[in-house]
Amino acid sequence: MAERIVVVGAGPAGLRAAERLRELKYDGELVVVGEEPYRPYHRPGLIRPLLTGRMRPRDLRLPVLTTLDATWRYNTRASHLEPDEHLLHLPGGEEIRYDGLIIATGAQARHLPGAPRHDPRVHVLRTVADAVALQKTMTRFRGPVAVIGGGFVACEVASAARSMGRDATIIVRGKSLLRHVPGEDFSSTVHALHEANGVQVVTNAAVHHWVPQPDGIAMHLTTGQVVFAGCVVLAVGSVPAVSWLRGSGLIIDDGVMCGPTCHAIGAQDIVVAGDAARWPNLRFDTAPRRVEHWLNAVEMGRAAAANLLAGQENAKPYTPLPRFWTDQHGMRIQGAGTPALAKDRVQLASPAMVGRRVTGYVTNGSLVGIIGWDTPPAMLKWTKELDRQTTKAMRERLVRRKPATHTPAGERTLPVVRLR
Repeated sequence: MAERIVVVGAGPAGLRAAERLRELKYDGELVVVGEEPYRPYHRPGLIRPLLTGRMRPRDLRLPVLTTLDATWRYNTRASHLEPDEHLLHLPGGEEIRYDGLIIATGAQARHLPGAPRHDPRVHVLRTVADAVALQKTMTRFRGPVAVIGGGFVACEVASAARSMGRDATIIVRGKSLLRHVPGEDFSSTVHALHEANGVQVVTNAAVHHWVPQPDGIAMHLTTGQVVFAGCVVLAVGSVPAVSWLRGSGLIIDDGVMCGPTCHAIGAQDIVVAGDAARWPNLRFDTAPRRVEHWLNAVEMGRAAAANLLAGQENAKPYTPLPRFWTDQHGMRIQGAGTPALAKDRVQLASPAMVGRRVTGYVTNGSLVGIIGWDTPPAMLKWTKELDRQTTKAMRERLVRRKPATHTPAGERTLPVVRLR
């Protein structure tokens, strides 16, 4: 029987993985299973371009860069996996046998306990369907927009609402926006940017009582304030979409646990890519983490596909330099590396000008991340330097590593890999 590789997940990671298989001359059967009814699309375009009407859903479709000759199973959710039997289960009792499997199911919007999700004016924003529903609600109810959460999605939704002339409020449980970045300067600058553009930011607050009304929703906060909105967006983070893997034997603690080569722990013929993967990026350390950035989904999809074909013994560690960006109120904020690992900060360019500032994030005297404000040329320069420093640190760290002589009972070890 001909060889078959199945890709579960039809987002950017799954699409680019499928493309990479064909680029590397894989000529067996290729099946792509996607939960959504749409072709792969550009998820960052869901907020400002789609909400403001500058683009339509079909404008966000991702180009296919090579001939795939694949069977696409849209609107189909994987229901269970039997790795030992090489079987993927689909609804209705359907089974697909595979020789190799790529898991790229991404993440889902996190639920906020107590939120009236049954109310059509309360939304999450993760998919095209979510964005279209939110756009319709914003058109129908002309009142203020409230966003609950303090991350990038919350900030970008508030920014898009203001660009449409709508009042906007961000309600965040913590003391600041984007607090995962070390130091107060980044979060305080983002906070000031939003307030300067008319966004009300309510910190150290949570909704303890929801009161639906004919023309909107009143939210009673733990601070004693009452916020009224025509629609509410829940932007409180995401969870990896791996519930279908329960009982499979794979480790699914905050994503699918992988080794450095993207191979799922305990499986030779399964690799994982994108938001669903939790793996150690040896560029920084050996701690497994998830990275929820668009570029990582693309790059990890390609790396996972290549390593699946190479086999675990010949696979190369996936050691990317993460990069990300966000546009808020006309300000383009770019980042690279992993600033959250930093112990200190240093100004790299124009500390007096927010619009041209680059901040370096440092650990043990070396850069581990950078963030720049509206300064692409400087970011290009410092990203190259960050790449140089983190590559050097990685090589030195791997040289110092010694194989463990004893593993205590009950502990798991990651596969030993060589940097090529």
